Amino acid sequence: MIDISATARRRALLALALIATGAGGALSAAAQMVGSAPTSRPTGYLSANQIPDSVSIVGPPPATGSLADQADREAYDRTRALDGTPRWRQAKADVELFGPIAHRSFACAIGRTITPAATPTLSRLLDRVVIDAGTSTAAAKERYSRVRPAVGNDKPICVAREAWLKTNGSFPSGHAAAGWAWGLILAELAPERASAVTLRAREFGDSRFICGVHFPTDVEAGRIMGAATVARLHAEPAFASDLAAAKAELAGAPAATDCAAP
Repeated sequence: MIDISATARRRALLALALIATGAGGALSAAAQMVGSAPTSRPTGYLSANQIPDSVSIVGPPPATGSLADQADREAYDRTRALDGTPRWRQAKADVELFGPIAHRSFACAIGRTITPAATPTLSRLLDRVVIDAGTSTAAAKERYSRVRPAVGNDKPICVAREAWLKTNGSFPSGHAAAGWAWGLILAELAPERASAVTLRAREFGDSRFICGVHFPTDVEAGRIMGAATVARLHAEPAFASDLAAAKAELAGAPAATDCAAP
């Protein structure tokens, strides 16, 4: 079982909240705060003017009271029943965004260990991609400020109820963007495991509405931004260089172990 402390979860959420709200120099500091983050501060590959524009790409969230909005709220209510189940525990584990704990389930899906010791370039690449993918959701989060599903009720969610839930927009999901970006990159690095790793990326995003901190349409929009970010990353020489090195590392990495469900 993956041991995710409440403190580590709060730090991971703070990191992405700062990323998604475009908190300038706070991004790196927040990433360093995460309990499982690398000791050096991760930065993204993309500059501010290279980040895909979520406002133009995904548009607004469902209008309040629309059929899509009603379906979102019904999904929130329905998935509260998962509290205490193995899927709920996986959603808790999927709160992590940086380092070996965050990468472990993807390593199990791909069948190879992903750690700073075994795959230093790949591990660092995945941490850096969190910054780019998370930041790609910032414009729409700020523009639309969609209220998260857990606000205004006391139904169970898989994280502590803290102030950021009321101040950080729900649409799109930065976690889902990061997880989908990881899935696309890892599927490219190990195409023979593409189905398994893409499934893990989908589950990683689904964990956000199972957790109760996003709606399903937030997650879908996050996946679109994750894909847009990966497409843009392929034009960056530094990313392309790291990707080539990561492929060689992964090919020589030991088999993933300790892959029991959380």
